[in-house]
Amino acid sequence: MITKPSSNSRRKIRHHRVRKKVFGTPDCPRLNVFRSSNNIYAQIIDDTKGITLASASSLDKEIKEKISNAGNKEAAKLVGNLVGKRAGEKGVKKVVFDRSGYLYHGRVKELAEGAREAGLQF
Repeated sequence: MITKPSSNSRRKIRHHRVRKKVFGTPDCPRLNVFRSSNNIYAQIIDDTKGITLASASSLDKEIKEKISNAGNKEAAKLVGNLVGKRAGEKGVKKVVFDRSGYLYHGRVKELAEGAREAGLQF
């Protein structure tokens, strides 16, 4: 019997394919997004050194106070805003967007728009 691969396993395949091409440098680090059913996370990563320059998630105290549900578009936009502000404090203006195999729709799109509003370019 042939089983259909899960949507998450297909996403991981897409993510590995894209990660071969998307690489964060010190001049233009990578904005990585991870989305779970209950929360959303964003990191700005310099792949040459293998370090995280800035991060934010819907579990952060600043965001948790403002929202009732951490797994919706409103929370994603706040996470994008927060990661953009934290990146700006570190001197990061331009990033390459790594959506981790997720479709550019819904929460991922809202996070990207929030980061753009905070001053990140990608």
